[in-house]
Amino acid sequence: MQVVILCGGKGTRLKTSEEVPKPLALVNGKPLIWHIMSIYSKFGFNEFILPLGYKGDKIKEYFMHYDWMNHDFIKIGSENRIELLEKPEKWNITFVNTGLETMTGGRIKKIEKYIKGDTFMLTYGDGLADVDVDSLINFHKNKGKIATVTGVERKTQYGVLSVKEGIAESFNEKTSLDGLINGGFFVLDKKVFDYLDGDDGCIWENEPLSHLANDGELAVYEHKGIWMAVDTYKDLLDINQKWKV
Repeated sequence: MQVVILCGGKGTRLKTSEEVPKPLALVNGKPLIWHIMSIYSKFGFNEFILPLGYKGDKIKEYFMHYDWMNHDFIKIGSENRIELLEKPEKWNITFVNTGLETMTGGRIKKIEKYIKGDTFMLTYGDGLADVDVDSLINFHKNKGKIATVTGVERKTQYGVLSVKEGIAESFNEKTSLDGLINGGFFVLDKKVFDYLDGDDGCIWENEPLSHLANDGELAVYEHKGIWMAVDTYKDLLDINQKWKV
């Protein structure tokens, strides 16, 4: 199963975004996106699609030089050939330029042609969690809905979900209420693309998720463990302290 990680936003409230995109912000010496990919890889998922936008070239550069930058190696003579001394990750990555100003829903729609199976996973390039991915997928299959979102308890500016028996009754983005919020880590059937109109201004967290909830097609996997998202520089400092623990 493929994993889509949204990587195109500008992250204007994060100081480091002027130099690198938010997914490359460092958490304990490794970029956020490295940690996210490691979460999925732990469960055997190593096929990734990265919809790129703001400073997407930096993300490409990171992975193009990843092996020799992140592993011990031997340089062979003057041939500029290297031999890794450590076993590299088995990550296969598809990089897709989805536009500088494209919103989240538009980015998802643009990668439709690269989805191979009937089901795929999706998450944001700025959130970490100790989600049991196998349990999440099983939950999605058991509910039989088009989409499953991981819901987490938090008072926040993020979208609040009204949930009954594991199914969303409504989805309201960016309220100030306490409640179960959109924590990313989605499992989606390909029918989800019918909810995306292909407009670059389409915002996944607005009409698409609301319509899925109204149609009874949005299941909610409740996650009680660790969940952290990086929106501001303070969030980045906090996650550097907490994630290693």
